[in-house]
Amino acid sequence: MLSVKNLTVAYDDTPVFTDVAVQFDAGKITGIIGPNGAGKSTLIKAILGLVKARQGSVLYQDRPMRAVQKQVAYVEQRKELDLNFPINVFDVVLTGTYGKLGLFRDPGKKAKQASCAALEQVSLCVFALRLFGQLSGGHLQRVFVARAIVQEADIIILDEPFVGIDLQSETAIMAIMKQWRDAGKTIIVIHHDLNKVSQYFDDLVVMNHGIVDYGPTEKVYNAQNIERAFSADLSAVLFDAQEVAK
Repeated sequence: MLSVKNLTVAYDDTPVFTDVAVQFDAGKITGIIGPNGAGKSTLIKAILGLVKARQGSVLYQDRPMRAVQKQVAYVEQRKELDLNFPINVFDVVLTGTYGKLGLFRDPGKKAKQASCAALEQVSLCVFALRLFGQLSGGHLQRVFVARAIVQEADIIILDEPFVGIDLQSETAIMAIMKQWRDAGKTIIVIHHDLNKVSQYFDDLVVMNHGIVDYGPTEKVYNAQNIERAFSADLSAVLFDAQEVAK
């Protein structure tokens, strides 16, 4: 279990959220939804230690996150990447093995074989020597999922992995996330397409500058919570449409 307790994060003197408490279970794909600016990315960056919390703790199996960093893989938003950096697809995936190397050691045969296998798993072997900045959005996201595969992490966090990608890539990434789930890993996904929430996630966290609700998706994804986090209009559109479909 990954447990967040009494977490407060602020930029300058403006709180993003206060006293957030939530947990993420192993063997589950947990989605995080909320409007723009709700604090979703800030929450996962605080979990990862990329932003400093004013108070609170983040524990994985009762250990501080800083003590289990090698057990975490992070697939960040594409807009945060420097796509002009001169590195090819294979070497991007290979960086996922660096955390297991000793100081001043280069990746060996085993690491390179694992990187090849990960690229094959995401159907991108043909692009191995292409500069990663030349890939389409969907292919690029699959490269970073392949990097997460070779990390063999217990916790995988993905920040809006489906934005601007093709359906084939989205389907491929979901298939890999389900494999991770079935292997008992903890998968956390910031997501924007509310129409696919019930289809994709076992558990759900609804945010708007704090936790509106969290738990099993079938209980949390409802009209009341969407109205509280987003708006009454969006809630009506989503759930009235579902009633008509029935």
